[in-house]
Amino acid sequence: MPQVPNPFDDAIAYAIASETPWSREVGGNFGIHHLDPAPWNRALGPLHDRGPVSGVIRLDGREVARWGEPHRADLTFSVAKTYLALLAGIAVDRGLLPDPDEPARLRAPGIGFDEGPNREVTWTHLLQQTSEWQGECFGVPDQVDRYRVVEYQKVAPAGRKGDPRPLRAPGTFWEYNDVRINQLSLALLHLFRRPLPEVFEEAVLGPVGARDPWRWVGYENSWVEIDGKRVQSVPGGSHWGGGISISAHDQALIGQMLADGGTANGRRVLSQAWIERMRTPCPLAPFYGMLVWLNGTQDVFPSAGGRGFFALGAGSSVTWVDPERRLVAVVRWIEGAKIDGFAARVVKALSGLRRS
Repeated sequence: MPQVPNPFDDAIAYAIASETPWSREVGGNFGIHHLDPAPWNRALGPLHDRGPVSGVIRLDGREVARWGEPHRADLTFSVAKTYLALLAGIAVDRGLLPDPDEPARLRAPGIGFDEGPNREVTWTHLLQQTSEWQGECFGVPDQVDRYRVVEYQKVAPAGRKGDPRPLRAPGTFWEYNDVRINQLSLALLHLFRRPLPEVFEEAVLGPVGARDPWRWVGYENSWVEIDGKRVQSVPGGSHWGGGISISAHDQALIGQMLADGGTANGRRVLSQAWIERMRTPCPLAPFYGMLVWLNGTQDVFPSAGGRGFFALGAGSSVTWVDPERRLVAVVRWIEGAKIDGFAARVVKALSGLRRS
């Protein structure tokens, strides 16, 4: 019998034809650490070879398309930032963090929040990338990411990446900075007093039904002592290696939980209130919430419309959640400049389905 066309075939074909220029093997142009000024342009944690362009599309709560190697555990890079935001929400829901607007030093003392302007850094600042936290986290100074501009921002850099930009008061300047995100991860570790991968598996992956192999690992020098036990702090990305390796299939299940207001398989995973807080635009950067990219101004991906939000990682790794459309789309290893074209084709397919 002839194969029935999938409504998303055009979007899938476009994604496959738009594969990232990154090599499939570690080395060469793989990763982003080599773009940093010396001596910080080296990997501190493990990296591994990647798979082909892969993805999953879910609509109305069920999987309707998949391609590539959707069950392969691949590096997600900065999608891990969004997973840190989920863990912060778990901490809030469990009463470990009653007020995200309080200074981080109150619940995470002795790790870099106790002196100078860092005393005023709140959890919200860290989650919105407005902390202006200054210091080193596992040997990498925050300066390495000053003047950083990523491709989803529609602005030109005001200086050369890694130069010593004068810092402002916490909460008054937005800057995408992986060192500060790693400091957030360290603070969450001290908040939970348990390895974050253990909490993530227990609180998120298990409840959503994730079953594929995965891992979340840190740097060679990111081991700390918590209550007399040696624990590895994990980064919120793979900028200097490490980070989360997970399948597109399981990423889509996490996205489905978010689309469903924090529920999965009949149980509450995350509060609706926290998801709404994650989706609230940062006043200094309306295209950003709490470690998620927003499209309310339609500046990030114009073709996606203004209703969804995104977890984005270098390479590129994309989780697109649009609750109003009942849509979750994951695409891995697509060229960053082609994400909007993929979104346009998904929206076109949705329009056709709604008319039929």
